[in-house]
Amino acid sequence: MKLHLRLTKKLSERWLCPFPILNKVSTHAYQLKLPSQWKSIHPVFHISPLKPVKTSKIPNRHQDPPPPIIIEEEGEWEVSQILDSKLKRAKLWYLVEYKGSSKDSERSTWEPTENLKN
Repeated sequence: MKLHLRLTKKLSERWLCPFPILNKVSTHAYQLKLPSQWKSIHPVFHISPLKPVKTSKIPNRHQDPPPPIIIEEEGEWEVSQILDSKLKRAKLWYLVEYKGSSKDSERSTWEPTENLKN
């Protein structure tokens, strides 16, 4: 599978493999077994970024597993107040101001209902 882990393609690994095939979803898509660290990546891929693994003719040679992808999840913010609301494409959105936001940053953002837990 081809995946770019760096900002520049030039320094990235060309191919990450092997990943076992779990299921053939369609004629042009496969579901792969990805490492647990990659839980945010959808496991179904089109055949274009995939290629079969070629075994090495050199004995006892193997490829190291790919490095883990570290995904920094956003923390939760406490809402200071809801300033406004609107309907956008049949969804309710709120203009939310967060506690502890500095005056230099954007103090309020439009958020859909599902982004607001409490």
